[in-house]
Amino acid sequence: MSTDTPDNSGADTPDRGTADVIDGETRELDAREIDGEPFGEIMGALDALPADETLVLVNSFEPEPLYAVLERRGFDYETSRRSDDEWRVSITSSR
Repeated sequence: MSTDTPDNSGADTPDRGTADVIDGETRELDAREIDGEPFGEIMGALDALPADETLVLVNSFEPEPLYAVLERRGFDYETSRRSDDEWRVSITSSR
């Protein structure tokens, strides 16, 4: 039996990593929505981040352990606290 359903596989769209594209220069990854350890998805989003774009990481706590990893990988970051359970880290390439 065959059904006509749209193909939502994303095959026709470029791979933009795991982060949502906000505009042509900014992507956002909300780690609060990731089941389990978010480190792998964060690294995947950074790997897919073009040099001229910014990744905004949203988290429920300040991700201090991530800062050393970002520095080693050549990224600059700026952190702001929006509320008790919302931290935003803007990440850009320093390359």
